[in-house]
Amino acid sequence: NIMLATGSDVVSLPGIELDEKTIVSSTGALSLETVPEKLTVIGGGVIGLELGSVWSRLGSKVTVVEFLDSIGGLGIDKEVAKQFMAILKKQGVEFKMKTKVTGVERTGSGLAVKTEVAEGGGAETAEADVVLVCVGRREFADNLGLADVGVEMEGRKVKVDHHYRTNVPSIFAIGDIVKGPMLAHKAEDEGALVSEYLASGKEPHLDYNTVPSVVYTHPEVAWVGKTEEQLKAEGVEYKKGKFVFGANSRAKANGEEAGFVKVLACKKTDKLLGVHIINALAGELIAEACLAIEYGAASEDLARVCHAHPTLSEALKGATQMTAFGKAVNSP
Repeated sequence: NIMLATGSDVVSLPGIELDEKTIVSSTGALSLETVPEKLTVIGGGVIGLELGSVWSRLGSKVTVVEFLDSIGGLGIDKEVAKQFMAILKKQGVEFKMKTKVTGVERTGSGLAVKTEVAEGGGAETAEADVVLVCVGRREFADNLGLADVGVEMEGRKVKVDHHYRTNVPSIFAIGDIVKGPMLAHKAEDEGALVSEYLASGKEPHLDYNTVPSVVYTHPEVAWVGKTEEQLKAEGVEYKKGKFVFGANSRAKANGEEAGFVKVLACKKTDKLLGVHIINALAGELIAEACLAIEYGAASEDLARVCHAHPTLSEALKGATQMTAFGKAVNSP
């Protein structure tokens, strides 16, 4: 048997050639020899914000150019994205929203980044020492010879069944080249499931709705399950609770009061549908929510579980109390 796990690769914009020195991808941004005075980030998705945040904290003047009207990429809750942007702005990161980059040219002193309004018009040129291109990734299937052996595709994705098996019985595929979020932890779980299936015959199961997403900025942003926008689009009646870290003892002691926990639950059954967190340790805190949603917990279930004090996890408990009862013991 063969398991394909080739991952993904960076992409650029037409006419913008990466040299990994001054016009860089996420790979080149990790090995810059000096801190650029001016860094322009093309793309306000997860990777662009993560690396832009890093270089901003190291001293760069960072400008993020984003084609859409919100940051964070696909899957982020709009309310979360709004506060996330406000926090990054306070840290000195500048944003040019609903703006497209039309070209990057080399000048005697650095780079000239040409932009215009997404709908067209309003052309501008700004200087930069380094341009970081973060406009997405593509499935990496170069030179695999998939067509030669007859592997069926779904667009750019390898088509697999519920066993992650392709139409060629001895070839399996996981990770970025198959359906689901392009995340390392999702691929890791898929790899383990396929290995277990081949060794023991145990049926693989991975609920993509409970795969968490984390933006590793400072503070971090993490979520699992549905956003408000998704629930509205699906016609699902829901209720929500929100607890700010400014009312959490541990966050106040740590000087990390920015951010909140937002919980979404079914209006009729109270079943947890989504959890969204902004906090320095959001990536750690989201695990409890993943477990709760995976096992079909209600917001009241988490609200009645004893959480240690003082901990950041009490904010999740507070948000579930707000969702289940309309108030929290430690309300702000």
